[in-house]
Amino acid sequence: EVHLVESGGGLVQAGGSLRLSCTTFGATFDDYVIGWFRQAPGKEREGVSCISSRERFVGISDSVKGRFTISSDNTKNTVSLQMNSLAPGDRAVYYCAAAALSRFFYRVGDVRRRDDSSPTPCPTSKFASWGQGTQVTVSS
Repeated sequence: EVHLVESGGGLVQAGGSLRLSCTTFGATFDDYVIGWFRQAPGKEREGVSCISSRERFVGISDSVKGRFTISSDNTKNTVSLQMNSLAPGDRAVYYCAAAALSRFFYRVGDVRRRDDSSPTPCPTSKFASWGQGTQVTVSS
């Protein structure tokens, strides 16, 4: 079982930046893909970005590509999301979540493959453990 705690949310003006952090507890950090998701009022939760440092994999949504950057610090069991050029449309509760590596990666013979059958690189359905969320508000 893995527990996750988010921090770093807040209020910024459009064009500003925030850095979110997700710290994991109770599991081997590198055994998981860690992802960031967001949910705006009245909308479905969507994947933003996800990472596995062991598999050297980064997934990112087209909606934030070029503005957001995900990174992993194994010494702190922490995954961060640097958010730049924030816009009012980025306002949401941001969640981090963990998915078992086996939900993303498998091997056929000596070849490692990623399950990329989903239309998005960080499918919500693959993530079983979730943090409580942190609010990000962007004013115009």
